Amino acid sequence: MRYKRVFLIVLDSVGAGAMPDAGDYGDAGADTLGHIARAVDRLELPHLRKLGLGNLHPMDKVPPAEHPLACYGKLRERSAGKDTMTGHWEMMGLYTTEPFQTFTDTGFPPELIARLEELTGREIVGNKAASGTEILEELGEQEVERGKLIVYTSADSVLQICGNEETMGLETLYHYCELARELTLQPQWRVGRVIARPYVGKKRGEFKRTSNRRDYALPPPSPTVLDALQGAGLDVIGVGKIHDIFSGRGLTRWLHSDSSVQGMEQTIALAGEDFTGLCFVNLVDFDALWGHRRDPQGYARELEAFDRNLAPLMAALGEGNLLLLTADHGNDPTYTGTDHTREKVPLLAWSPGRDLAGPLPEQDTFGVLGATIAANFGVPLPPGAIGAPLARLLQV
Repeated sequence: MRYKRVFLIVLDSVGAGAMPDAGDYGDAGADTLGHIARAVDRLELPHLRKLGLGNLHPMDKVPPAEHPLACYGKLRERSAGKDTMTGHWEMMGLYTTEPFQTFTDTGFPPELIARLEELTGREIVGNKAASGTEILEELGEQEVERGKLIVYTSADSVLQICGNEETMGLETLYHYCELARELTLQPQWRVGRVIARPYVGKKRGEFKRTSNRRDYALPPPSPTVLDALQGAGLDVIGVGKIHDIFSGRGLTRWLHSDSSVQGMEQTIALAGEDFTGLCFVNLVDFDALWGHRRDPQGYARELEAFDRNLAPLMAALGEGNLLLLTADHGNDPTYTGTDHTREKVPLLAWSPGRDLAGPLPEQDTFGVLGATIAANFGVPLPPGAIGAPLARLLQV
């Protein structure tokens, strides 16, 4: 065991240039990092630059470091798709051949809506990609006053159902989501997650979402590296969406985050604790707040906020720790539409006090991350897991 602790942080959607097959997904020429740097007047990322971000990918305003502190390179996704679950699952060894369904541009098929109306006994309104707060302002009164049911999606593979805690009740909302989850197990309607979105308020201007959200995610279809680590008696801590993405499987502990900034604060706090194993972090605001909304300025400010929090995290990591920074897909905020983009992702690997710096060969799967973590702890990969350890990171 070279490292007692590994911190794997996923900067959700921070892609590093189009995949070779990006054109098959309608994403030819996408470049989240490169296009953000070109679109904004300033981009101050001193700590990411020192690690080698500008070395692994050309970026205006982020020049290469003369002596980067980290190993740096790019990872290609082997699985089909460009969504959060597929990307994270592949990091932990799963190869997905059929992408999850998205209904961003069309809404859900009439057949699915009709069946859900039949099962719930309510007329469905919405059925489009929308902001959760905006659709409540638009349709919340219809649900409260007329008993209709708000169903909507996003650019991700999700079916979301709103429910007023005072007029519908949480248990009824959760039951509707369980019904929707069963329906969307069918291949033609297969979404990654069904999400209950409870709220309170009786009229426009008063509606407010509550913290009683509940996710009904598809579980990983087979054991992942997380299961292997947990089975070996190691600590496996999830921060942010990690619990939802893996349906809690393979985790010994998890923390919910209300924002990416809070997620970093939680990670810094965990760096001060004594544990042996993996801390797996998802920072979603890059994607949810800025990528889908096609806001390169907001995305740039989020990158700067992450960079500021990177300094205290690095300071908290003593010898015997490995920090891995990567992403799960792209979401170029300068690109057409509102969907994710099929991109390579960056990898920065740093360990204090170690001679661990310089370029890494481009890898053909995200699975090298899970394989490297498993090899570090001497844990065999689960059957069928893809990816081989990055030997450079494990050299004594």
